Amino acid sequence: MPFADDVSPDGAPTGNETEGAAPSWGFRLWAMLVVVCGAFSLDALDNIMVGIAVPQIKAELDMTTAAAQWVVSAYVLSFGGFLLLGGRMSDLLGRRRVFLAGLAILALGSFLGGVSTTGVLVIAARFVMGIGAALTAPSALSIIVSTFPEGPQRNRAIGIYTACGAFGYSTGVIVGGLLTELSWRWTFMLPVPVALAALVGGMFLVPRDPERGRDKRNYDVAGAITVTGAMLLLVYAIVEAPTAGWFSGRTLGIFAVAVLLLAAFAVIEHRSPQPLLRLGLLRNRGLVGASLIAAAILGTYMSYQFIGGLYMQTYRGWSPLEMALAFLPIGLLIMILAPRAGKLVGRLGVHWMIFGGMAAYTVAFLLFLRIGDTSSYAVVILPSMVLIGAGFPFAFTAANVQATSGVAESEQGLAAGILQTGYQVGAAVVLAVVTANMAAADTSEITLSGYHNGTWVILVVAGVSALLTVVAVVRTRRRPRSEGLPVAETPKQPVD
Repeated sequence: MPFADDVSPDGAPTGNETEGAAPSWGFRLWAMLVVVCGAFSLDALDNIMVGIAVPQIKAELDMTTAAAQWVVSAYVLSFGGFLLLGGRMSDLLGRRRVFLAGLAILALGSFLGGVSTTGVLVIAARFVMGIGAALTAPSALSIIVSTFPEGPQRNRAIGIYTACGAFGYSTGVIVGGLLTELSWRWTFMLPVPVALAALVGGMFLVPRDPERGRDKRNYDVAGAITVTGAMLLLVYAIVEAPTAGWFSGRTLGIFAVAVLLLAAFAVIEHRSPQPLLRLGLLRNRGLVGASLIAAAILGTYMSYQFIGGLYMQTYRGWSPLEMALAFLPIGLLIMILAPRAGKLVGRLGVHWMIFGGMAAYTVAFLLFLRIGDTSSYAVVILPSMVLIGAGFPFAFTAANVQATSGVAESEQGLAAGILQTGYQVGAAVVLAVVTANMAAADTSEITLSGYHNGTWVILVVAGVSALLTVVAVVRTRRRPRSEGLPVAETPKQPVD
């Protein structure tokens, strides 16, 4: 059943609506959606907001530049490293239970960061916050997918989910800039009451999981240890590679250990009667393709924010608030377009939606290459902001729909974890390559050529992603379309 008994009487759709019928949602269902999407928005906000405060944290706590980098990297490390485990935990322990636990951990980590008196404690708090996000992100998406029936209902809900998450990524710059003007500690303290409010709301509004969702007998401890260790090492190696060197003995050694752990994980899962990750799920081309696109979507977007922020603040001398306002058009467009993007998925299909988003990205980055010493915001920078704000909700919504379509309900949490891993690992990989290319242009202070080098990287990633999406469209048109699925090649049942 797509809805729990305590939800449907309040106006929840029953799954009997026709394909073109407008869904009718009651207050309770809307309130639940607000709570779940709000938690996802908080994950995204944390990802960006604290990064704006790093210079103040570094100065007040007397941290080195290398240590200050870990205020951001510790969050990325734990978020990306624990996502697969968090996704599977939501399937085994129950989506509601894992969602609430993640919010509690997130609130605790935020509070500890806000009262920390040393750099080590701030970094540890950020690691804890990343674990909380790794639990809430996949469980939030799987709650939505298991609550709304596949088709217009789910597409609409995922569109709203996209708007909240993307809005968090966009407004994190603005909120971070405003709070940093008061104190960097507010960037940690603000999420505490928000997470607690979502926790209380989730306790009353998120439907309880069926008994099978809370079965504790099916633990794959060896698989959990090996895959989590592999992901932690993989993200750590990517984050450290620009500093240590991509081909240094240290980086290659960490990558080698990560690969060995992944190989051991594959063997364990193949032999386990009840694996953490059913390997057949990785043959779902819709899920794998969506995860790769997710890596490109967030990797290029986060890198663009990084390049744009440095260019505006460091190169042009803008204040944090001026830079935040410069990014405002992205957030506004995402808020307007994302809730409507779900309806377009059914009309255009996920591939054309992804292509439209990545094509807009490509043109945006191409236009951003025009930046110079005295470039006009309205003429040079604003057009790229508008295109990114329009392209993000198209590609982001479609990727989420594609990843969760045709996946068995018992594996929705894991599928969401795989997708979110694509987002986070993609952000880490692309940003690391961008940083290395920017540094290669200049040995000391980054000059204009460094910003151009970094922009070329994200331009190539976006352009290649758009072209590969066209190839997928052509391939799909040669196959019979599956009834009711936005992605033709995504099977209705998992493939063993």
